Amino acid sequence: MIAVLLWLSVSNASAQGLKDALGESFLVGAALSVEQTTGHDSLVTATITQHFNCIVAENCMKPEALQPQEGQFKWRKADRFVKFGEEHGMTVIGHVLVWHAQTPDWFFKDSVGNTASKELLTQRMRTHIHTVVGRYKGRIKGWDVVNEAFEDDGSYRQSQWYQILGPEYIELAYRFAHEADPAAELYYNDFSMSVPAKREAVCRLVRQLKEKGLRVDAIGMQSHNGLTWPSNEDYEASIEAYAALGCQVMITELDMNVLPNPESFSGAEVSLSFDYSEKMDPYKNGLPADVEQRINERWIEFFDLYKRHSHQISRVTLWGVSDAQSWMNDWPITGRTAYPLLFDRHYQPKPVVDDIMKLFKK
Repeated sequence: MIAVLLWLSVSNASAQGLKDALGESFLVGAALSVEQTTGHDSLVTATITQHFNCIVAENCMKPEALQPQEGQFKWRKADRFVKFGEEHGMTVIGHVLVWHAQTPDWFFKDSVGNTASKELLTQRMRTHIHTVVGRYKGRIKGWDVVNEAFEDDGSYRQSQWYQILGPEYIELAYRFAHEADPAAELYYNDFSMSVPAKREAVCRLVRQLKEKGLRVDAIGMQSHNGLTWPSNEDYEASIEAYAALGCQVMITELDMNVLPNPESFSGAEVSLSFDYSEKMDPYKNGLPADVEQRINERWIEFFDLYKRHSHQISRVTLWGVSDAQSWMNDWPITGRTAYPLLFDRHYQPKPVVDDIMKLFKK
């Protein structure tokens, strides 16, 4: 099997990839794990470089990875990620500067363990953003500045950033990011972006930031989609609403959840966790033909929409490369067998990849 896969990677090295067929419409990206940027696996590297012209860090640029203790920055993995992109001529995207998750608790505590003051948290935010963005100034095209600031009902997420600084924390983040690299693009990123209440809240936020002279270049629609959600109508309405603000639209975390959802589950909140059961893991031995057909149809539905709105969309990024390393194998239930991406567990393109490429060649 290994020999066959290595032969396939070599024989496909000069073949056209997604970036060749779709690249005139928008950047074609993937979120990469730390292991995928080492270059140690030639098959992995060949798949990434054949099909993608843009990369985003899956985890190694999040606050807990870069600054686990105050003032102690860990650069090795992030540096390697950026270097991988540069060596392969790819556009590099930074993810993420301010988020309620995967941010160390010390950010929000003072020296004796009490809640940090507004002044202290503001100073820590400024230091983190200036240090991180400043290190990669001129090397990273744009940053997810703030991630997931709203609940699905349009209310502000009651994160520690919000509880201590109020909604002004968002404005501060964009000011500090622009100070650190005036040429870098600045993005807002969130999930459930087709939900009307959240759409309205994000549009209102971006208008307010722009009225204050702040830079918001693009709105990222995390697209952890499913076979029945979101509706194509709501999804398309959001693309049009965000573009109407004068922003680029970016499809930032695209994958397809085909597994059953736990009761009361919705959105893409990373902290959600449910107990494993056999009935919630129905495809351990592969997908039935009818399910695979519906997945393929859904992929084409979305990429047809992206093609029609390519004048408004600047990037489409898959949240991972291979089914084997997708977060959906362990979220929101650990240990399941998921099929959320366009490349199988051996990093081979699924048949629908050819269909997507043909769609854009028409």
